[in-house]
Amino acid sequence: MNNIERNLTMLCDFYELTMANGYLKCGYGDKYTYFDVFYRSNPDGGGYAIAAGLEQIINYINDLHFTEQDIEFLRSKGIFDEEFLDYLRNFKFEGDVWAVPEGTVIFPNEPVITVRAKAPQAQFIETYILMQFNHQSCIATKASRMVRAAEGRAISEFGSRRAQGADAAILGARAAYIGGVGATACTISDEYYHVPSTGTMAHSWVQMFPDEYTAFKNYCEIYPENATLLVDTYNVLESGIPNAIKAFKEVLVPKGIKKCAIRLDSGDITYLTTRARKMLDEAGFDYCKIVVSNSLDEHIIRDIIRQGAQVDAFGIGERLITAKSCPVFGGVYKLVAIEEEDGTVTPKIKISENPQKITNPHFKKVYRIYNNENGKAEADIVCVHDEEIDDSKPIEIFDPHYTWKRKVLENVTAVPLQERIFDKGRQVYSVPDIDESRRLCAAQLESMWKEVLRWENPHDYYVDLSEKLWNIKDTLLRKLRNKQ
Repeated sequence: MNNIERNLTMLCDFYELTMANGYLKCGYGDKYTYFDVFYRSNPDGGGYAIAAGLEQIINYINDLHFTEQDIEFLRSKGIFDEEFLDYLRNFKFEGDVWAVPEGTVIFPNEPVITVRAKAPQAQFIETYILMQFNHQSCIATKASRMVRAAEGRAISEFGSRRAQGADAAILGARAAYIGGVGATACTISDEYYHVPSTGTMAHSWVQMFPDEYTAFKNYCEIYPENATLLVDTYNVLESGIPNAIKAFKEVLVPKGIKKCAIRLDSGDITYLTTRARKMLDEAGFDYCKIVVSNSLDEHIIRDIIRQGAQVDAFGIGERLITAKSCPVFGGVYKLVAIEEEDGTVTPKIKISENPQKITNPHFKKVYRIYNNENGKAEADIVCVHDEEIDDSKPIEIFDPHYTWKRKVLENVTAVPLQERIFDKGRQVYSVPDIDESRRLCAAQLESMWKEVLRWENPHDYYVDLSEKLWNIKDTLLRKLRNKQ
């Protein structure tokens, strides 16, 4: 499945093209550059995020090509040189890419994706990389929060009809599955990405029949192994649950089928599920599951569980597929170095009136430091590309906010986070099965301290710069200050 069988090469910001044209005119067409993809703050005030979207980025880079129609359109703009348009006819990504695998827990200000390529090529892929990284990481992170809030109860993604377009629905379901959601109502996501699809009935099914019981009985007869009955079309306690019990008794019990459920999509969930559980148990259906939906998010889920709601599974729509409480992830793509003709890498830095927008320069790599005794992640260290972390001796790191505070880590293992994805334009990375990415996400979250996963005021996970990188950054800042 290659970007849903479309050529998305022209899905770029126009200035990617004007800059590429300009690079060629200025003699920078063969200038190698280094760009980092990173983000500055965690969604929803949380302590972490989940990386997603890499598979689509890989497909896009592999399929980059301009058609004659594309070139003719650009010629019609009247601002591009013919040399540049000829260049686009044979355009192909020939650079290098490193990235963390999908499902990796990530933190602000560390490179998640690194691109080394000639300036026009590196600049051109910016828009699509950010679009996929920002969207899918946003949804995967939101899904992860909801799954954690559910405390082991199943969650299905129900949001296609609220998604902001087809790709948002399809790839949002994919990202949600990586983040830990167990299924989706979006059938095409199952067909293309093997996200398990699920679903039973809408209120219209119940309304279609002469009465509620007939609707339930017919459904049980047609789908005896998948009988989840929507009980709130009319009156949950007076008719919905009694009619569901009656249908279960008449259709499922004689067949010896114990797989059944009811679903609530409105009302006071805590009150209704508590009453429903009592009614089902008294009728002998203590094995019947209770599924709830209706504008849920991680905060509502936590609250109703604390209140004693009797829920076995959740269906979550708009607040997951749009990440409604924090819909913008905020990943950026910044130049961090250029390569001289002799191969020397020259670091570059961007400064700003806003200190949080000052970039970390140079071609870098990231290590995650794991405690050997308990397997917990203690810190990430961002290094210059030619540095190696020696975990055979104590590692000293700085507090992310107070550089005078130091922490010494002993008996640890340093693991590189990024893997090489492209080598000189050739894909060298095998894209994992989506279930593998989902398992990685779960394992990564398990390796985090509970203080980092805390809902309110989570602990700031240590993301430290190596001493070498810190000195390079400090030197660049001093030079820039002295020029002013």
